[in-house]
Amino acid sequence: MSKVLILGAGLVARPLVRYLLDHGFEVIVASRTVSKAINLVDNHPMGTAKELNLKDEDSLKKEVSEADLVISMVPYAFHPIVARYCIEYKKNMVTTSYVSEAMTDLNDAAKNAGILILNEIGLDPGIDHMEAMRIIHEVTGAGGEISNFTSYCGGLPAPEANTNPFGYKFSWSPLGVLLAGKNSAEYKMNGEKVSISSEDLFLNSVKVQIEGLGDFEGYPNRNSLPYIDLYGIQTTKTILRGTLRNVGWCSTLKKIVDLHLLDQEERDWTGFTYASFLRELMNNPNEQNLRRALGLYLNIDENSEIIDRLEWLGLLEDSPLSQTQASAIDIIGDRMLEKLQYQEGERDMIILQHTFEADYPNEKRDRIMSTLIDFGIPNGDSSMSRTVGLPPAIGTRLILEGEINLTGVHIPVIPEIYVPILTELKEIGIEFKEKRETL
Repeated sequence: MSKVLILGAGLVARPLVRYLLDHGFEVIVASRTVSKAINLVDNHPMGTAKELNLKDEDSLKKEVSEADLVISMVPYAFHPIVARYCIEYKKNMVTTSYVSEAMTDLNDAAKNAGILILNEIGLDPGIDHMEAMRIIHEVTGAGGEISNFTSYCGGLPAPEANTNPFGYKFSWSPLGVLLAGKNSAEYKMNGEKVSISSEDLFLNSVKVQIEGLGDFEGYPNRNSLPYIDLYGIQTTKTILRGTLRNVGWCSTLKKIVDLHLLDQEERDWTGFTYASFLRELMNNPNEQNLRRALGLYLNIDENSEIIDRLEWLGLLEDSPLSQTQASAIDIIGDRMLEKLQYQEGERDMIILQHTFEADYPNEKRDRIMSTLIDFGIPNGDSSMSRTVGLPPAIGTRLILEGEINLTGVHIPVIPEIYVPILTELKEIGIEFKEKRETL
C-alpha cells in the first residue's frame, strides 16, 4: 500500500485528498492548521491528519522520508525545500505551481536520484498545458504547424451567482488573486514581442467571447514567451496566455493599483478607519468628500462604477480597519474576502479557452477552438477545487502505479502524462468542447 504525504490543506485540497483515499492510498495530510487537515481526512480509515510547520526541518524530513510520494500544495517558495528532501530520500514529488528557477536547477539532482518532480499539474498551469499539447501534437502529426495561439482561463461565479459589483468571488487564496495583479507580462503578437509593466497590466485587456456565456475581459498572464519552446511551436507568430474576468474587473483593478492598495509594505494603521486609510494612501488627509477626492486622484468621474465598487467594498466607511499592523494588500484582501464570498449552495465556474490557427502544407488553414466550461457542485466541491485538485491526484496515482516512468523536473507536456490524465478527467465530466473551421 503506497503512502502519500500531502503538504497543505487549503481551499482546493479536498478533491485531491478524497480521490487518493477512494483509490486505496494511505494519505497523510500535514498542515500548520491541523483542524483543516482533520476536516479533509474526515475520519477516513486510510487518512491521517498531522500538524506540521514547514520551518521545522526535522519534522518535515521525517514525514518526507516515510512517504512514497509527496504532494506539495503549500506556497511555491517552499517547493524547492521540499524537493531537496525528496531528492535526498528518493521520493517522487508533485506540485501544481509554476516551475521556478530554483526548481529547474534541481533537474539533474532529481534525475540522479531516480525521481520525478512533476510541476504545473493543476488547472492553470496544468489542464491548460495538457489540452494545448494534445491539439499541438495532433496538428504537427498531420504535417501542420501552429501560427497563432491564445489561451484564457478564469475562475468566476456561475452566472446565477454573479451577484456583486466586482463580478468575482473567491474560490482560492485572496492574496494570490491580488498578487497576480502585480505581475508584469510578456507575449508575442503578430510576430512582435510585447512587454507590459505591472503598473499597466490592467490597461491591456481585450474582449473575449465565450459561446453561451457572453463577453469577458482577458488580460496577459505573466510571461508567455517560454511556452514557445516548451510547447515546441517555434513557428507561431502569436502566443498569449491570459486571465479571464467579468467585464469591469480590469478597469477597477487598475485604479486599485493606482491607489497603492496592492502595496506589500507593512505599516502601523492604529486609529485609522477605512476612509482615513484611503485618504492616507492619496496623501489627502483633510478632504471630507471621499468620492470627489477619489475622482480627482484617479482621474475618473466621482460617480463612476469604479468608485461605486470601492464604496460597496466598504473602503469609504468611517469604521475601524480589520488590522492595525498590516500592508495595504492585506487590508483590502481581508475586505474583499469578507464581501466577495460564495453563499451556501452557490456554484463557481471555470472557463478555459484555447484558440489556435494551424497551417498545413496544402495551404489549408484551420482555426481550432477548444473550450472547457465547468461548474461547481452546489453544497459540494467547487469547480476550482476539482480542476486544480484532481489532475495532481490522477498524476500521483499514475506515478505510484508505474504508468508514468520519468525522472527529473517535468511539466505535463508529453503524451505519457497528459493523455491518461485528460482521458480520466473527461470520464468524470471535466471535458473540452472543440470547434474547427477552415479559414
